[in-house]
Amino acid sequence: MPTPRYPSLYQINTRVWLTEIAGRLGRAATLDDVSDEELDRLAQIGFDWVWLLSAWDIGTAGRAVSRSRADWRTEFQAALPDLRDEDIAGSGFAIAGYTAAAGLGGPAALARMRARLRARGLRLMLDFVPNHTALDHPWVEAHPDWYIQGTDADLGREPDNYTRLGDRVFAYGRDPSFAGWPDTLQLDYSNPDTQDAMRGTLAAIAAQCDGVRCDMAMLVLPEVFERTWRRRPQPFWQRAVSEVRTLVPGFCFMAEAYWDLEWRMQQDGFDYVYDKPLYDRLRDRRAGPLRQHLHAGLDYQDKLARFLENHDEPRAAAAFPDDVHQAAAVIAFLSPGLRFFHQGQFEGRRTRISPHLVRAPQETPNQNLRRFYDRLLAVLRRADIREGAWQLLECAPAWDGNATADDFVACAWQGADGSRLLIAVNYGDTAAQCYVRLPWTDLGRTVRFADLTSDARYERAGSDLAARGLYLDLGPWAYHVFETGSA
Repeated sequence: MPTPRYPSLYQINTRVWLTEIAGRLGRAATLDDVSDEELDRLAQIGFDWVWLLSAWDIGTAGRAVSRSRADWRTEFQAALPDLRDEDIAGSGFAIAGYTAAAGLGGPAALARMRARLRARGLRLMLDFVPNHTALDHPWVEAHPDWYIQGTDADLGREPDNYTRLGDRVFAYGRDPSFAGWPDTLQLDYSNPDTQDAMRGTLAAIAAQCDGVRCDMAMLVLPEVFERTWRRRPQPFWQRAVSEVRTLVPGFCFMAEAYWDLEWRMQQDGFDYVYDKPLYDRLRDRRAGPLRQHLHAGLDYQDKLARFLENHDEPRAAAAFPDDVHQAAAVIAFLSPGLRFFHQGQFEGRRTRISPHLVRAPQETPNQNLRRFYDRLLAVLRRADIREGAWQLLECAPAWDGNATADDFVACAWQGADGSRLLIAVNYGDTAAQCYVRLPWTDLGRTVRFADLTSDARYERAGSDLAARGLYLDLGPWAYHVFETGSA
């Protein structure tokens, strides 16, 4: 299956999805109970990738930790006031084995789901957690030396970072900025045998899906690992990525990575890396830093995964008012890179669901956002947006002393067939004016502008556009997605 230059991905919380299906069926549901009509809908929307979150086996030890932690239960109850123990299945990132969970139907149901997706032109992405395993992963007993171990003194000094299992003290999985995750154990990447085992795990995963989203992928970089554990491992990612792609050409790697390490992860072979800097700038609601970020070269931007929410971040409908939400989405998803959407985003769900949970609360859909996303997704299905050439545009002041042009973010797309789109967003809380400098010289006598997200239609003289650009006067958080053509 050919993949477009700029694909779209849909993240689904698998266990929540199946709980909702089970509620309709009146019995437990597996991946085989996901209807063909639902998969057809995902393909028709225009997705290229489906990421099934939390599909792997979660051990009983992690579930017990998730249910016993009072601070976690407080978080869970904020999302589910009627929380029950059976709603807490354990974190999808405390993995006891990379075998599809029995509750999802096991490996056979996962294989059938992959085949059903592929029949519709959809690729399957699953999780890979390089940094740690569940407390009851088989390696803990069979290969304890593959883990970071500590002493009784470490346990006494840092009880949030170490635990005793049998006669050994193990370190919890963690990043250097926070206390450990008490449902996990930290793998020791300074041990070559650990790296060999994890590369073998990746190869086994690659036989079950078309790509992996690598959780906190930067934690196993040599310099980060050394900062956390005071021991420096050999590099892992370049060799691991190369070996998997030798076995499965075209296998896709997406990294969750932070701390300005996006370029570094790309150089290690990742196809896509989270664009958290763009998300943070959108949350800050200032256009200038957004434009600065979008000035980067396409060799970098093409490998960024652009998002407004995921299972770690607040729901976009809760983080952004509707008008800001729409403006942010136009900027994020009409930029180059992977367009990364999250289950419930189109309906305007506001409650973030912890990956420990298997149930979500009932929420009334936001019809305003649903209509907006219907229009935006139709634009994203266009060939010029999926395969075309993109460039950032200059927005000049509409008159001397008018500084509101700085609130604009504008870009253009051109397709191989000559189709052209002009996108302009006033990413500010006051009305703003500017002249957008058009990148095209063959404008003709008259140019038509038809907004694909509204009924706005305009005609402008080509000579005036060539001389000054397109004049825009937009209200706060307003935008245009113009298809252009000569009259």
